[in-house]
Amino acid sequence: MSDTSEAELIDVGEPDFETWNDLAMKNGWGDGMPMAVPTQAAVERMVAAVHGDNEPFDAVSPRRIVPTMQSLAANAVMAGCRPEYFPAVVAALRAVLHPDYNLHGTLATTHPCAQMMLISGPIRHSLGINFGSNCFGQGWRPNATIGRALQLILLNVGGAKPGEMDRSTQGSPSKYAFCFGENEEESPWEPYHVRRGFAATDSVVTVMAGEAPHNINDHGSNTGDGLLTTIAGTMGQPGANTVYGKGPMFVILGPEHATTLHRDGFTIESMQAELHRRSRVHISRISKENQESYANADHFPKDDHYMIAPTPEDIHILVAGGPGKHSAFVPSFGGTTASAVRIKTGA
Repeated sequence: MSDTSEAELIDVGEPDFETWNDLAMKNGWGDGMPMAVPTQAAVERMVAAVHGDNEPFDAVSPRRIVPTMQSLAANAVMAGCRPEYFPAVVAALRAVLHPDYNLHGTLATTHPCAQMMLISGPIRHSLGINFGSNCFGQGWRPNATIGRALQLILLNVGGAKPGEMDRSTQGSPSKYAFCFGENEEESPWEPYHVRRGFAATDSVVTVMAGEAPHNINDHGSNTGDGLLTTIAGTMGQPGANTVYGKGPMFVILGPEHATTLHRDGFTIESMQAELHRRSRVHISRISKENQESYANADHFPKDDHYMIAPTPEDIHILVAGGPGKHSAFVPSFGGTTASAVRIKTGA
């Protein structure tokens, strides 16, 4: 299908909240949760928050629609965003539109991936984004609505309707919203976005088509080496897409685990190298049928082990969360990338 500019304006009058939500769900415009009414005034306030951002958008898969800023703003309004959140939503959309992200593949797959959004930099504080306790969970409007806005855009502009273009076998609660901040203040290493080449003063959104977070519980290990053993064991899963040896993945350390690892001299690079080596999956844990399937895709074991990441650098490590001896692993869809875009806070 060729690229198409989005020019259609649907006038639904000025319905009340219940009438609007009934209409939206009937037409497949919603995610199942109540949505705010995208009045013209509310959309205009949202668009004003990115005034001066005239960079064109690429077409949004699967429908290959080139969106208007007004259509993006309408979805942000429906998601419950405040206008000051909108620049982060726009940056996240630009990030998933990077060709290497493979947006069409991530939306049409049977895998239960969702668009994970990591926000780094000063905007975490100005917007009140949660990067501490329960950062993946409920209770914070910025996290919930920024993540939800991107999902609604991909539904209504991209056309990723569940059961039609979105073919996920079981789906995931993270398909509603998956947005959290980096806990830079409690990280003993440079912030993630700085390691990616951005300035510390930049606000950045990083996206990846990932599964919901897998908890890593380790209250017993009191050494960095012990923690890496537990983390690698959680990562080395025969049933995750990472066993194909493709794509990025995230290890999100809780501050207490990060402190122990840093105390014992581990750097980001040394942790990546250790986790890449220790997370290998032994062939005894892979069925004969899957071994044949992987061979047909040119993925072969090395020393009787399957590597779960192409390189150590494909294991992205950062700190988020609050007190408690827990961390998290977020495996990706596989055929995607971790795409980072600066949020234009001055637009």
